[in-house]
Amino acid sequence: MAYRKLGRDNKHRRSMLATLTKQVVNNESITTTDTRAKEVRKLVDKMITYGKKGDLVSRRKALAFLHNDKATVDKVFSDLAKRYENRNGGYTQILKLDERRGDNALMVILRLVSEEEPKQEKTEKKEKKERKSKKGE
Repeated sequence: MAYRKLGRDNKHRRSMLATLTKQVVNNESITTTDTRAKEVRKLVDKMITYGKKGDLVSRRKALAFLHNDKATVDKVFSDLAKRYENRNGGYTQILKLDERRGDNALMVILRLVSEEEPKQEKTEKKEKKERKSKKGE
């Protein structure tokens, strides 16, 4: 199978994943279990890809999946699409936390990647390489 069933029937699973996707888009970060986060990550990436396309068909698909939540879809198509216009995928990040006390399920934070972080890391790496090359000469 290409997806996890998460112990639920089709309607419940789809509704749960749509709700989690809305929460990630609106809050830009959620705390959930590892398996749920891995499934929601796929859907959040798909919604942002729809936003980057920006056509009417993509907007309707996003509205259909997100239960006609126009505010969330507007955020995807206006804010997130512009934020990630130069990024090809990988819009989310999973940070692991401790296990949940009741059932020992691994808890994680699923959040949207901020666009500023990779640029700073690249410039720092370039500066380090330049310093090493100067020392070697």
